[in-house]
Order: sequence, then structure tokens, then C-alpha cells
Amino acid sequence: MKKYAAPSLLLMIVLVAFPQISETIYTPSLPDIAAALGVSNSSVQLTLSIYFIGFALGVLCWGWLSDFIGRRPAMLGGLIVYGIGSLMCFYSESINLLLVSRFIQAFGAATGSIITQTILRESVSGNKRHAMFAQISAVIAFTPAVGPLIGGWVDQAFGFRAVFFTLVIMSMLLFVYAFLKLPETTDVSKRKKVAILPIVKRMLSLPRVLVFGLLIGGINGVLFSYYAEAPFIFIEHFNISPGVYGFLGIIVALASIVGAMMSKRLLTIYAPEKIIHIGCLVMTSGALLLTIVSSLASLSNMMLMVCILITLFVMLMGAGIALPNCLSLALVNFQDVVGTAGAIFSLGYYLLVSLATWGMSALHNGSLLTMPIYFLGISGGMWLLSKKFIVAE
Repeated sequence: MKKYAAPSLLLMIVLVAFPQISETIYTPSLPDIAAALGVSNSSVQLTLSIYFIGFALGVLCWGWLSDFIGRRPAMLGGLIVYGIGSLMCFYSESINLLLVSRFIQAFGAATGSIITQTILRESVSGNKRHAMFAQISAVIAFTPAVGPLIGGWVDQAFGFRAVFFTLVIMSMLLFVYAFLKLPETTDVSKRKKVAILPIVKRMLSLPRVLVFGLLIGGINGVLFSYYAEAPFIFIEHFNISPGVYGFLGIIVALASIVGAMMSKRLLTIYAPEKIIHIGCLVMTSGALLLTIVSSLASLSNMMLMVCILITLFVMLMGAGIALPNCLSLALVNFQDVVGTAGAIFSLGYYLLVSLATWGMSALHNGSLLTMPIYFLGISGGMWLLSKKFIVAE
């Protein structure tokens, strides 16, 4: 059998991280976009929800396609679509065109997530795979913070359209990097035709797979709902600039990094299932603390903002503990069809992320309590699921 060269870890990190940067880089500009396009805050938040709908359909398309044309062509094709969508975002003059553009952008960006995860799942096994997912999670946990940091200062200096132009440049650089450095990692001539429906039936027959999908969707739903709501909390309520808001993302991202590092350390003591339950418990505790501090009207603005950031840190640290193990365990019974199975699985949980961000936009009312209560409901449900279906087995 022909031996294929493995991609570098750096390339894998770059390709799996750029969709998150694309999702969060323009979030400091949400208030400016709403004002420029003459729409409500809730309407402009829908650009996050539509992103994940396009992303969900994209992971299904590119994951399935990569089994037939190869990982490399699918990755390069997705990057081209991503670049076209980014350019359309730059030229959008209405909320409707921006929504369409974000859908196309996300559809292309999905190739980075699904194909990178597929390569990792088919190349590494056992505790080494758990540790690698934790290691990569620790690195890419910082990427959602890179987005607001860059976007906040670009918006402040040049306006929100310059933020979208930054993504156009990034798409070009990514394509060149992947074209030069990404090898083919699967022998498509050895692939048999894979029917989607039987795989869906297999997944639906395994409660653990469904629970892992709900947990991954819930964790990412909370994370990106935060990025949808946070600009209006910190920029409008606490009156900080977009540039300063970008720095706040670093504090939040550090929580995910610490969580991922703790997850890797805990693997030497507990089974991955137990670690998931611990992560959900920490996440729920953080959401409860966030709800309590957000209701303390007697605090000064500065003290209230500090308390909110501290409790957010606890909540997202819990997410960082649970997420790598959920991703690693989810498809252990689907190694024979890992590309297509990963695409179907990702379709499901990204639709849940879209639903969660839509819920945040629908509930948006300017109150500081709305987001914490929403997060408490989601994380509490995740804790109950992990206790009943993951740890109990």
C-alpha cells in the first residue's frame, strides 16, 4: 500500500482554526454594522446563526466529497469558496446580502474543520488521539480571541468593511499555504462507495453518539452565543471601545486553554467519560455564578465587569475540559467510514450551534441577565446528559 506523508501539526492547527477566526473577527463590529445597515441588534446577530447553517451543510458536503476526490482537493476547493464568500461580505450593502455572503463564506470555511478532524481521526488512535485533540484544542482555543482582537482594532482604525477585507487576504494566504504544504493523506482509489443513510441509522441507534453531538453542540453554542451577545454588553453597556473589547477575548480564550490543559492532565487519572462529566459540572457552576453576579445591581460598573469576566472564565474553563474528550470519543465506532461519518456528525452539532446562536439573538433585550440565564439552562442540561448517558455506562 502506498504510504502518504503526514501533514505538519502547524498546518493542521492553521486549517482547523481559521473558521473560528472568521466567525469572531467581525463581532466587535456588530453594533457598527447594525447602525450602518439600518437594522436592529437582533437582526445583525443573525449573521452568526446563518454562518453555522452554512457551516453545517459545508461539513457534510466537504467531508463526503473528500472520501471520493481526496482530502487535498476538497480542502483547496473549500478555501476558494471561502474566499468568494469573504469578498461578497466586503461588498454587502444590505443585511440580506450580508446573510447570503456569510452563508457562502461559512460553507467554504467548513472544509478546514471537517477535513482536518478527519485526518486526525484516521491517523491517530487511543489515548494518543485524546491527548492530541486536547493539545490542538489548547492551541486553537486562542483563535476565537484572535478574531475580536484583530477585528476590534481594524474596525476602530478603518471601519467594519476593512475587517471583511482582512478575511479576503487571509483566504488567499491560506490557499497558497495549503496548496504548497498539504499532502494527500488518503488513497481514494481504495475507497468504496459509502451510502449516507445506513451511517445515519447507525448513529441514531447509538445513544452515546447522539449525546456527544448534543454536548459538542451545546458547548460551542454557548461559546459563540457569547461572541454574539458580548459586544452589546461590553461596548454598549460598559462603554468600552471595540479595540479594548478585543483584548477581553484573550481573557476568555485563556479559560478554554486552561481547560484543555487540565483535560490532558486529568487523562492520567480519570477515564475520558468522567472528565466530560467534570467539565460539564464546572461549566454549570460557572454559569450559575455568572447569573448571580449579573444580578448584583449594587456593584460599580468596573467591579461588575470584572466579576462577569471571572465567572465567564470558570464557565468556559469547564467547556475546555469537556470538549476535547467529546470530540475524541464521538466516532470511535465509525473508523471504517470516518470521513462521511464525521461530516454527518458535524452537520448535526453545527445545526445545534446555529440554533443556540439564533436563540441568543431572539432573546436579546439589552438586559445583563439574559445571557447568563440562557447559558445556565444549556450547561445544566448538558450536565444532566453527561451524568445519565456518559458516566452511568
